[in-house]
Amino acid sequence: ISTGKTRSLTQNQALHKYFTLLAEELNAGGFDMRRTLKNDIDIPWTMEAVKEHLWKPLQEAMTKERSTSKVERKDYRMIYDVLARHLSQKLGVFVSWPSKENMKG
Repeated sequence: ISTGKTRSLTQNQALHKYFTLLAEELNAGGFDMRRTLKNDIDIPWTMEAVKEHLWKPLQEAMTKERSTSKVERKDYRMIYDVLARHLSQKLGVFVSWPSKENMKG
């Protein structure tokens, strides 16, 4: 049983903002879901697709937890670091974790 705190409202907002920004960057770089995940059809990235196909599988592998609302606060940085490093090395795509200043819009 975990005793760590789960995500805060700010972490939740930052997580979803990151998914949106990453989806935009992947699409701008020409990395549709087909090119990144499947070979058959062009599928643009969305916030939900980033969450389901990139973040959650990595999160589950690293924390054994599927729900983004149940991982501990400290786990977000660890998961982000691994995903950001992988996408940067493999695709040349990098999106910084959202700050309070860029959470709007």
